[in-house]
Amino acid sequence: MTKKNQGIFVVFAAIAIQLTLGVAYIWSVFQNGVAQSIFNGDNAAAGLTFSLLLVALTMGSVIGGKLALRYTIRIVVFIGGIILGTGFILASFATANYPWVLWLTYGVMGGVGMGFTYSTTIACAQKWYPHKKGLVTGIIVAALGFGGVVFTPIVEILITSFGGIGTGEFPTFAVLGIVFLIVCTAGSIFMKNPSADYMAVTTASTAQANEKRNYSPSEMLKTPKFYLVVFTYLLACMGGLMMIAFAKPIAIAKGLESVATIGVLAITMFNSLGRLLWGMISDRLGRINTILILLAGNAVLSLLVNMAQGYFIFVLIAFIGFFYGGLISNFPSLTADLFGPKHMSVNYGIVLLGFGGGAVISSQIAGYFRNVAADANDINLMFPAFLIASCCAAAGIVMMLILKAASKKEN
Repeated sequence: MTKKNQGIFVVFAAIAIQLTLGVAYIWSVFQNGVAQSIFNGDNAAAGLTFSLLLVALTMGSVIGGKLALRYTIRIVVFIGGIILGTGFILASFATANYPWVLWLTYGVMGGVGMGFTYSTTIACAQKWYPHKKGLVTGIIVAALGFGGVVFTPIVEILITSFGGIGTGEFPTFAVLGIVFLIVCTAGSIFMKNPSADYMAVTTASTAQANEKRNYSPSEMLKTPKFYLVVFTYLLACMGGLMMIAFAKPIAIAKGLESVATIGVLAITMFNSLGRLLWGMISDRLGRINTILILLAGNAVLSLLVNMAQGYFIFVLIAFIGFFYGGLISNFPSLTADLFGPKHMSVNYGIVLLGFGGGAVISSQIAGYFRNVAADANDINLMFPAFLIASCCAAAGIVMMLILKAASKKEN
């Protein structure tokens, strides 16, 4: 097998793994049933499950990245699949008497398992194609987004067949856990970093890559650029995460209960498309310029949530997903551009702390205002959450402009 063919197998394995990880992006399918059945209708408490998964994902990415440097990516991805699958299977045993079981299993174990597999597979694929980081990263994380499109109707069918909303979610977790065990462990067989000589040849073919310094995690933490990237990531993801977690409840509250699942499909499908297209675009426009465009789009779109009526809400949900997906696909490439590919799996895991922080903050803000809106039976009272998200995106623009100016000075 040639080196080029090995790289292709790595990318396809990464795509298969990320496709199954896309289940994380259909939490809103579970939100109402879980909130009613074990959290006594508390949307913020139910949404915390999704937030914990994303926070644990960041921790798992850091730990998994360090283990990959010490051992191999293959071992780390295999262990990640075991943790993730086991966590989802155990989540099926959560009850109203023990709601913390869901936080610990779906949230913490699921997130750590995802973290072991998420950033490590991205970093591995980038090393095989360093001259096409935006495209390769876009393809792989697009698979994550597209996983939501694939699994949404499957999960809906499973929930219905297992007893419907409020009951069917838990056995569905067990089925998904088995899928994770099979796909992630099988995919790990193909995960392998390229040899040092291959890396030297491919990076030398790109002048920019040849000039880049490889920062160790400790060196990266000492740079102002790192903190600009992390805090921008925290601010940038809020609007998208709010909509991912509450797309279906928002559609139901706007009188579209019979077709509310379209909201989940819209945000997952366009999330996936955005990851792919904006990753390709960033190879031409540059990572920072692309992120500035995406932040501006998110700032405007978040302000329109309150005004969207009827089926237009699905259009708005789709565009929010499209811009959010672009942000998710560009931060891994931005990390590699700024700090080099050598320690990418660890460095990006640390950068993901911003994403994890944004996940917790956004879920609590959105959950609080969703509870307010539910108590008053007026979904418009959820608007302040998206207003906050818009302001955060605007603040992110300022931070990216500072980073752009600092990068120009270095060059």
